[in-house]
Amino acid sequence: MNKCLFLHLPVILQSLLVAAPALSVETEINQKPTDKLHQIISNIPDLSDIQLPASNAELLTQESTPGEINRETQPIQEETQDSNSTDNADITIEVIGEEDTLPKSTPTYVIEQEEIKKQGANSVADILKRMPGFAVNDAGHGADIHTGTYYRGASINQSVFLINGRRINNDVNTYHGATDLNSIPVEAIERVELYSGAASTLYGSSAFGGVVNIITKEGYGQPKLSSSVEFGSLSQNNQQVSYGGSTGSVKYNFSFERYFTDNRYRVPVGAANRDAEGFLFNADTATSTYFGNIGVDLDKRNSLNFDITKLSSRRGLIYFGFPLQRDRLDHDGLNTGLSWKTQLGRGENSTLTTTLGYNQNYFSTYGPTVFQGQEYYRTGILDTQQLTARLDHAWKLTSNNQLRWGLDLKNTDLSGNTLSTSPNRIANNETEYRSIFTTALFAVNTLNISKNFSLDLGLRQSFDGQFGNYLNPSVGLRYAVAPSIAVRGSWAGGQRNPGLDQLYVYDTVHGWEPNPDLKPETGSSWTAGVDINFSENLTGQFTYFGSSLDNRLGVIAGKWQNIGLVDTNGLEAALQLKFAPGWSTFINYTYTDAQIKTGDEKGLQLGLIPYSVLQTGIGYQNSGWQANLYITYNSGARRSIFAKAGDRPTDFAPSFVNLDLSGRIPLNRNLGLIVYLENLLGEQYERVNRIYSPGFTFRIGLSSEI
Repeated sequence: MNKCLFLHLPVILQSLLVAAPALSVETEINQKPTDKLHQIISNIPDLSDIQLPASNAELLTQESTPGEINRETQPIQEETQDSNSTDNADITIEVIGEEDTLPKSTPTYVIEQEEIKKQGANSVADILKRMPGFAVNDAGHGADIHTGTYYRGASINQSVFLINGRRINNDVNTYHGATDLNSIPVEAIERVELYSGAASTLYGSSAFGGVVNIITKEGYGQPKLSSSVEFGSLSQNNQQVSYGGSTGSVKYNFSFERYFTDNRYRVPVGAANRDAEGFLFNADTATSTYFGNIGVDLDKRNSLNFDITKLSSRRGLIYFGFPLQRDRLDHDGLNTGLSWKTQLGRGENSTLTTTLGYNQNYFSTYGPTVFQGQEYYRTGILDTQQLTARLDHAWKLTSNNQLRWGLDLKNTDLSGNTLSTSPNRIANNETEYRSIFTTALFAVNTLNISKNFSLDLGLRQSFDGQFGNYLNPSVGLRYAVAPSIAVRGSWAGGQRNPGLDQLYVYDTVHGWEPNPDLKPETGSSWTAGVDINFSENLTGQFTYFGSSLDNRLGVIAGKWQNIGLVDTNGLEAALQLKFAPGWSTFINYTYTDAQIKTGDEKGLQLGLIPYSVLQTGIGYQNSGWQANLYITYNSGARRSIFAKAGDRPTDFAPSFVNLDLSGRIPLNRNLGLIVYLENLLGEQYERVNRIYSPGFTFRIGLSSEI
């Protein structure tokens, strides 16, 4: 398809829709102010209307408290201001990604910028690891892309990652890094949202685990400069700066982050990538990330937003540490997006968003290899470029019927180059150029059948240039049993296609051969849960989740293969409590049984996924002072590929407990001293696959806002 037509098609469609008269305009005009309120179905708000900071050391933030929810004559604007009131109530933070119109049958977890700062997060991986359902095996910045990020038993490639609602996953699925969770400056992030269930219909059939939406900051009010400088153990050096504001109808924000650590520390005998001196080897990392966005309100009903992210990353790799791993990974990325949002007709019940995006990821892995006692050199390069376009229409047909439908277009070009001087790999030296075009139509209809019962129905029809056409349905429901109790459930079908590299490009680092005969991973996922307001200060969400995934991809005898069926079942619990002024606490627990059903490892837990992860924390804040204690329990994951000689496939890493303490001391109105003390117990536990933590570490720095 002509790329020019590809880029212009969504804009043409939006122009036609903007010009067309909106349906039900008369109904919209004749609505009374109270008709515009969300329909009240119980004293529990719909989950899509709840900001649930899953790891927040503050109370769950809701649009209205149980005692206020029946005040139907209260204007929506006043309701919002009440629910978001802070010590600086006169400041309203505006962000690019406004509240999404999401299915209401599955929980939406949200972690806000304030909590991100409390945790001392240096990457999106750091943010996710304290959210319910996640197991993030981050063994330092030098290894997180290999040891794995899993949500409800699904890998990072089986979930969808978005920035401001625009997909950033590419078709790279192997060691080169797939979705690099270090690619967005933390200083640029306003909040991170986590969806699952029927919401996956909106963003991709490959979202067996869930959808992670990273919402970035947009400027507001007078220009403001925020910055922080940190230094600490392992030669850590982190600088972040953000500048944003608004002038008339133009809003802007620019962010920069630089991070470095040598990640060199003593490890026990038998640890992965332990050098002759007893230190972890080749685990250093250096990243620089740039982010900017500009938003323009063209008029009261139309707005434009443009954002751009640039990443430069250089790191060593340690995961394949037997024998000593000396490979390096360079990653350069560029992601840009332009969105046009317009209100159709004369009412406020029809919003059309058109988005154009460009995403490039350049991965280069290189290093020495030894064959028959001689040292040779190898390198593997993957350069992926994607053009995307999306048309997304949120339409409130009636007061009880919300339709969200649209069109996704994506063109992916892959250039792969492998080169090795080793005699046993020269035959595999090659250059591959591949291109694939995909289209998808999606629709999710939310019906409020009664005051207490809502139903979500979704369809996603995909047209793939490699794997043909396929339809993935979804369904969800939510029922308010009582004013403070609601039950919910969802089911969604899915399909994840093999990456272009797995199909066509030889992996010279591992010696893995591609397989053009690979089949897509297919299956479904489901949830069932209950939401309870125990009291005004205590809220809980409890979820049973499961999935069945056939034709799962893996490596057998040095070649990519479909290895069979994996069934996952688990439990997830999230509790929030505010027990005294200034004090709050949370508890998140996830149990995941991801069992292999076929093949040589039949009956075993998937490697790298622990059965149990418990996160809890307690926090206090007052007049700028903060103290937060976080506790993590991990039951230990099964050791997987590249384990030490003598390890058995049934071996698990030992369980461990970790304590982190963070605090802030105000020095004046604009300046604060920040302290992070990590692994207070000082235990050098095995995080995953013979990769060990460094024991106690610290970071200390200054943060300011001018």
